[in-house]
Amino acid sequence: MNFLARIKSISPLATRLSDYRREHFTGDLIAGVIVAIMLVPQAMAYAMLAGLPPQVGLYASIVPLVLYSLFGTSNSLAVGPVAMVSLLVVSGVGSLAAPGSEPFISLCLTLALLVGLLQILMAVFRMGFLVNFISHPVLVGFTSAAAIVIGFSQLKHLLGVSVESGEYPFQLIAGTLANMGHSNLPTLAVGLSSCGLLLVFGRVMGPWLKGLGLDENLANVISKVGPLVAVTAAAIAVYLGGWHESQKISIVGEIPGGLPTWTMPELSLAALRSLFPLALVITLVGYLESISVAKALATRRREKVDANRELFALGIADVGAAFTGGYPVTGGFSRSLVNYSAGARTPMASVFTAVLVAISVALLTPMFFYIPKAVLAAIIVMAVIGLIDIKTPIKLWRYSRPDAIAVIVTFAAVLGFGIENGILVGVSATILMLMWKMSRPHVAEVGRVGESEHFRNINRHDVHLSEGVLAFRVDESLNFANAPFLETWLHEQISERRDIKSVLLVASGINDVDATGIDVLETTIRELRSANVGFYLSDIKGPVMDRLKAAGFEAEFLETHVFLSTHQAICELAGSGQPVCQRSDTSGDPSLIHPKGSKIHEPI
Repeated sequence: MNFLARIKSISPLATRLSDYRREHFTGDLIAGVIVAIMLVPQAMAYAMLAGLPPQVGLYASIVPLVLYSLFGTSNSLAVGPVAMVSLLVVSGVGSLAAPGSEPFISLCLTLALLVGLLQILMAVFRMGFLVNFISHPVLVGFTSAAAIVIGFSQLKHLLGVSVESGEYPFQLIAGTLANMGHSNLPTLAVGLSSCGLLLVFGRVMGPWLKGLGLDENLANVISKVGPLVAVTAAAIAVYLGGWHESQKISIVGEIPGGLPTWTMPELSLAALRSLFPLALVITLVGYLESISVAKALATRRREKVDANRELFALGIADVGAAFTGGYPVTGGFSRSLVNYSAGARTPMASVFTAVLVAISVALLTPMFFYIPKAVLAAIIVMAVIGLIDIKTPIKLWRYSRPDAIAVIVTFAAVLGFGIENGILVGVSATILMLMWKMSRPHVAEVGRVGESEHFRNINRHDVHLSEGVLAFRVDESLNFANAPFLETWLHEQISERRDIKSVLLVASGINDVDATGIDVLETTIRELRSANVGFYLSDIKGPVMDRLKAAGFEAEFLETHVFLSTHQAICELAGSGQPVCQRSDTSGDPSLIHPKGSKIHEPI
């Protein structure tokens, strides 16, 4: 393999650049400019949300973007600071050091390094499946609660008051509500005006421009530059009116100019041990948000996204953030959608965004001096307010109570015990409910539908039962969690119905069987034999049959008590003289029912 081929195998961007065309450059450049315009105020706002100086958000929007573009497989994903990760940072690291302090900033660098290394390790060992443990209901509850916490954390800047955050989110909410009467009215006016302007751009501007005949994509892009307009207008107003002095409006103040320098994370064992649980949560939550957005946008253009390479690219980006003065980053939904709508064709769009942010940091930081903190708070509040999902839990309550409970439990846990503990409680609750559901599988007695060869649940269909035969279906894999339940259910049926001579387990819904399941089957067979009741299987799947054979399951049973279908089993167990059995090509004759002359056959 030559050098160029090796580079292409490592960096998807190199492959794209080998076939880079003028139209790609135009789309990427336009998208890069627009996302940079959107990213600069957002990055500063999210850094403040994370308890960090505004410039840290800008630093996290330069090198990490370039590194992601080199290794990422998504053409549209826009990486950078996001609200959810910022909240996790301030809630987790804030318990170890005072937000904004030098130790806090140093720990954030260490956190970014830990997150990056975890992502890289997960990519190497193909462990992206771990995000599956964060179910959709847990994510809904977590996101909604986190959005409320984020909103209340920014109200102090909107109101111009000082609020003690407390150890738990509900203390922050209570403290904010208690101090609302002490608001600084000019600060509140700036914040509410900014919210109104952002609302106009976000909800009204797009449809209005489309109504004027403007191209839909261009209208969508213009509607996203609201944050820049709000920041610019507020900063000019504060500068001209001197409101930071006369009206006591809090402003960003001086931001160090120049590009980010090399930084070194704290690598003490104590810091790594303290930050590891938080890093794991950010890794999973950040990757889940990122890959969801990347796949959704790739589907629109019929492109492919490699999940494990995305995990690796995000890891490299976070490592880059750790050594260039940033903090953990991931793919954001709103910026990625703007990137896509603005015409990004390759990851070069992110490179152009990073270059423009770097120019802003190097040359334009004096212009950021008069930006009111209230307008940055407004940007965050308006960005997260749409994350509060009320419809989903109501919908889930109608058809899946366990999932609805998972949403409610996670939501309450996040507000009551904090972000990290809340998501852990939610995941644990989901797993417990899954185990409870597995322990009580759906078991249905089945009967023949008319004179067909189909068998259905006796409680849902008008069916015929075969005298002396109990045929039932289990719609779950047979394992340690549910095998005792099945054993108990069967014993109750046998004890209540003395006429039963044969029991048929329709195994069409059983995809797997573990050691406990096999042990229960063997015990059941022995107990039924002692009661002169036969036990039979039908519709068994190949992998399940393989498992029974490998476990040394009774060979004679497998040769004489297993049927290809429920119809064939009932014909033999209840008498092949039934009309429906006589019409079948397999009527009455075991050699026809089972071509090899026995009841055993190869399962599918």
